[in-house]
Amino acid sequence: MAKRDYYEVLGAQRGASDDELKKAYRKLAMKLHPDRNPGDAKAEAEFKEVNEAYDVLKDPEKRAAYDRYGHAAFEGGGGAGGFGGGFGGGGGFEDMFADIFGQFTGRGRGGQPGRGADLRQEISVTLEEAFAGVKKTLRVPTAVQCEACNGSGAEGGQAQQNTCPTCNGAGKIRSQQGFFLVERPCHTCGGTGRIIKNPCKICLGAGRVQRDRTLNVTVPAGVEDGTRIRLSGEGEAGVRGAPAGDLYVDVNVRQHALFQREGANILVRVPLRMTQAALGGHIEVPSIDGGRSRVSIPAGTQTGNSFRLRGKGMSVLRSTQRGDMYVQVVVETPQNLTPKQKELLEAFEADAKGGKSSPESEGFFAKVKEFWDGLGR
Repeated sequence: MAKRDYYEVLGAQRGASDDELKKAYRKLAMKLHPDRNPGDAKAEAEFKEVNEAYDVLKDPEKRAAYDRYGHAAFEGGGGAGGFGGGFGGGGGFEDMFADIFGQFTGRGRGGQPGRGADLRQEISVTLEEAFAGVKKTLRVPTAVQCEACNGSGAEGGQAQQNTCPTCNGAGKIRSQQGFFLVERPCHTCGGTGRIIKNPCKICLGAGRVQRDRTLNVTVPAGVEDGTRIRLSGEGEAGVRGAPAGDLYVDVNVRQHALFQREGANILVRVPLRMTQAALGGHIEVPSIDGGRSRVSIPAGTQTGNSFRLRGKGMSVLRSTQRGDMYVQVVVETPQNLTPKQKELLEAFEADAKGGKSSPESEGFFAKVKEFWDGLGR
């Protein structure tokens, strides 16, 4: 039987944060713990499955390997206990780590400087901005190419390089940690395998310096909460002229005071006075584009009745279409009555008894009477 996806096991999204993963794990572990389910073989199996999934996903290196290779990343190595030896004829453990972690360690394969790390930022927009689209300015702390040496890391841009004596040109240092053989970038050469004899005085040979960058991000109309926007090449600068990483911008759409979004549609709940609902009439409701719409309320409208306004909802991403807006009515019972109002309502109630102004109420209590009569009461 095929193993379930670890994210599915925990009930988490692939982009979930460490805290979200921990919260999901704790909830399931508490629910499925053998002490709470004595003799339940199914709960025990699920408990083991949850622990195996979290053991992988809580570890950044294991999680990166799993995100890229899935369960194949651990085949032949005892499940979550270690990495396997091969991946279908590829370079195995070493190539996998060079591929995955090169961008984080500052090197690629063969000891060459690697592309810069990808960055992640979050922006918050209002529902109105999500409807119309908006441009946002981001301030991103990152590594940028050193202008003094044009990213070469060498004084004057002309590098004189020797083989690194610490890693002998490999750009990496291996160490054993339990079941794992861990590779780390060489601390002497930064993972390049080479030492610059004449390092730039500004970046000290790295080819990049830490700066705050200001970027303009276009949030398209119709964007949904949780959408991720990729800005290619706007991440961290690579080591000594290597390509830059990417910037991923996660969009958070804030809740609105009036509107509730459901995909491309919008729901607005409108309270009506009892008399409005009983007699009918017209009301004016706002729409997300700032306009006003007139809605006819039929006499006898009940709580929960919904009225559809076509084309008054959210913008649809990468389309000229719009969703619909649904106006849902909530009939409000009068409160804080004046003596005159109370007198009028009492007169109405006396006149309404036995009539047909409240068919649902009359029908319900007629069924209640039949029920009691059937019991002989």
